[in-house]
Amino acid sequence: MADYLPKFKPGQAVTFTASAAVIGGRLVAVTGDRTVGPAGADALAVGVAGFDAAISETVTVYGGGVQRLTASGAIVAGVQVISATAGKIATIGVGVNSIGIALQAAAADGDVIDVQTN
Repeated sequence: MADYLPKFKPGQAVTFTASAAVIGGRLVAVTGDRTVGPAGADALAVGVAGFDAAISETVTVYGGGVQRLTASGAIVAGVQVISATAGKIATIGVGVNSIGIALQAAAADGDVIDVQTN
């Protein structure tokens, strides 16, 4: 192959089809060929849904950079975080798939904080 350009560049939005309803601002994971659904606990999240999308709708997914993510419980600033149920985030604990570092603390479930994502 003489010349090559990537399909998407780092930091650019990528479009997928929702295989399940997704919530904007929550982590999503690949569920099939160019499809995503809500990321579960310690999933390999591909990025953050740009908006709510129903099954079979196209959804824009953002990866990398600083994202505003919803906590599933208390999180201390500066710790690694993983995906939690329903596309939220949690302290890495026994998880292995870090999605980034919390730049702010969360006091409780539902708090939205800045996270520097991988």
